[in-house]
Amino acid sequence: MNLREQRYRRFLIYCLFCSIVTLAVTGYFYCYSKVPSNIKIRAGIEQTLDFGIPVTGELSKNAEYPEAITVSEQPVSNVPKSAVNMEFNESVTLCASQTEVYQLQLKLFGVIPLKEVEVEVIEDRALIPAGIPIGIYVKTEGVLVIGVGEFTTQDGTSSAPSKYLLKNGDYILAVNNHPVEGKAEFMEMVSVSEGKELVLTVKRGEEKFDVKTIPLLNENGEYKLGIWIRDNAQGIGTLTYLDADGNFGALGHGINDVDTSELLELDSGTLYNTEIIGIRKGVSGTPGEMTGLIEYEQKNILGEITVNSLEGIFGKGNEQLQEQFQQSAMPIALKQELELGPAQILCTVEGYTEIYDIEITELNLNNDNINRGITLEITDPRLLEQTGGIVQGMSGAPIVQKGRIAGAVTHVLVNDPTKGFGIFIENMLEH
Repeated sequence: MNLREQRYRRFLIYCLFCSIVTLAVTGYFYCYSKVPSNIKIRAGIEQTLDFGIPVTGELSKNAEYPEAITVSEQPVSNVPKSAVNMEFNESVTLCASQTEVYQLQLKLFGVIPLKEVEVEVIEDRALIPAGIPIGIYVKTEGVLVIGVGEFTTQDGTSSAPSKYLLKNGDYILAVNNHPVEGKAEFMEMVSVSEGKELVLTVKRGEEKFDVKTIPLLNENGEYKLGIWIRDNAQGIGTLTYLDADGNFGALGHGINDVDTSELLELDSGTLYNTEIIGIRKGVSGTPGEMTGLIEYEQKNILGEITVNSLEGIFGKGNEQLQEQFQQSAMPIALKQELELGPAQILCTVEGYTEIYDIEITELNLNNDNINRGITLEITDPRLLEQTGGIVQGMSGAPIVQKGRIAGAVTHVLVNDPTKGFGIFIENMLEH
């Protein structure tokens, strides 16, 4: 064999080796993505898990209650009593007698460590799907800084007293240890400061600290700090569910500030009755929008918003809200129980709540973005005619499949308003 043939042979072996490695790595990550990092099962009900990949698992048991979870039709193994061995070449049926969290160690082909899965046993839930439009008013904790900049002082120079001290997304909670209740009060504190040093108590993320700053007179003779602030947000959305105790969930995503894009830190919030008075249809490149009429009066209050989280807004509905829903509750569908194919959403477009057909086109059980676990497409010709697909204000519309609440609509694809995303209902219930 000459030198040229030897080089060619080495090149072929190298290419074969690289191909095998690439296939192995691709296969590994494919298997990794097929298994969610968190799996919920219902207490007292047999649940079947079928990953569809060649893995084995070792499920750690509760040391205090080793018989609290059982696995059917599993071969006897030498795994200690504190754990149980499972073969996922076929489906596995679990049954847990009490709420608890277990760790499931998975190995590919029974040898290669794949991932650790949290198996959470939860109480079964039933919820009333809503689908009604809601008006939302939330007040921030203190005042939110949405801009920091310069202004012209009385002597004609530019100044920025708060530069390097504050930044967008900060919350000013107090001035000289006096709690700040709102924007008007904060502006008044600055206005009457007479140019004396102010100590601002600031919350930045999870950190709280004090900063000292001195207001300066602007060209109009007013004391300023060179910041722009906000203390509330309003809008409309869709109520997702109500439970037997009157607790509600809505939107399927949090309320973010329009300027900072940060999740608003909630001090208080109110849910209002609202009426849809106009719809702008969505077209490719331009999302549509529902316009709602909200009268901020006592008689229109439907409940109190107590939580603003990544999974949505949550709170307690009053009697007026609860009286609107006398129908029976539906069981929830866990994410591993959902299927690709037909489903429905409930939403209010022309004065009354209707069921519209959709198609679930993808289920991302392991998506880091929890607000996009479900990919869906509007297929109902009535809704397509009315709105063009998913529009702003529809966030929170409950998704139902086979008589079970599966999740809520969260986002629309800007380039195709007939398509969008949703959140799994189990994620909304985690708040």
